[in-house]
Amino acid sequence: MSDEPVGQLLKPLQGYANAQITLTLGVKVVDVNRENKNVTLSDGTLHTYTDLVLATGASPIIPPITGIKDAHNLFTIRNADDTQAIASAFKASEHKRIVVIGGGYVGLETAASLRKCGANVTVLERESRLLARVTAPYMSDYFYALHQNNGVAIYNDQNVSKIRTRDHVNTVVCCDGSQYQADIIIVGVGVRVNTALAVKAELTIDNGIVVNECNQTSDKNIFAIGDCCAQFNTHYQRWLRLESVQNALDQAKVAAAVICGKPPKSNPVPWFWSDQYAVKLQMVGLSQGYDNVILRTETDKPDSFSVWYFKGSELLAVDAVNHAKAYVLGTKYINNSAEIDKNKLGDNTVVLNAAVLKVPN
Repeated sequence: MSDEPVGQLLKPLQGYANAQITLTLGVKVVDVNRENKNVTLSDGTLHTYTDLVLATGASPIIPPITGIKDAHNLFTIRNADDTQAIASAFKASEHKRIVVIGGGYVGLETAASLRKCGANVTVLERESRLLARVTAPYMSDYFYALHQNNGVAIYNDQNVSKIRTRDHVNTVVCCDGSQYQADIIIVGVGVRVNTALAVKAELTIDNGIVVNECNQTSDKNIFAIGDCCAQFNTHYQRWLRLESVQNALDQAKVAAAVICGKPPKSNPVPWFWSDQYAVKLQMVGLSQGYDNVILRTETDKPDSFSVWYFKGSELLAVDAVNHAKAYVLGTKYINNSAEIDKNKLGDNTVVLNAAVLKVPN
């Protein structure tokens, strides 16, 4: 085990030692040699492998905005160091004016956290609504109102064109001429896959490192897991590259099982979550391609509702707000490809129950 000083780890150091894992910190893998089955580290060390797992993730996109390289206290959020840097800058900030560029889940979760800490937060989203690529208009409107009611200023249709910085104060300028002052800027506009090592290893890449159902790349002794890889999803019958903690964990278990000679679990239906203020959003499935949306409210739980996405009779996805039961039932329906009585689903006088809503075969 490395004697280098360590920061925050997923597990205590002793846990790695107990599991007979050699933890090497402070170095990078700079080359992969498939023929000789070895990797070269930045300090020149060579490590041979029987099987290799690439968990290289993705890096935040820094958009080509004029002046962005000279901005003061501009951050992305990708790792623990990013959050610690933001916390330090926030503590030192006098006016605590935050501008978040990007109205996706990362931007909104960041806005909620900083607002709860007393920040003056503005969110700038270039699309006409929040979460435009991943959810229905009703959910966009819900989260817009949620943040507005908590004191966050949100502006849609705002494309940032330049950032001017003077005396440690940023002025964020949009294409329509509007301007917003910021002591801290958070950028959350997407990621680029880290494929440099895969390119050196001459692996197949298409919107990520291409892997099979066992998370093996085009080289059967090299695996890829997490944000960096693209995999065919048998449920949705298309290639997906998913950016979520749960997907990375699931794929890690598959790769580990295959390496250990055990049968891997089947390709699961994706699920996600997002916590903002007192709201817990649980999502299962992928809503892209939906042609019908059913909103389910609950008479006895005014703060709970669910949005069900269909393509024809097929249930694609469910968004459940403060509603664990809808999330659990939605997961079962999607995994089992069950057909649902949409009229009963939309009628909140009908109990949300698997047997009641499911259409008999």
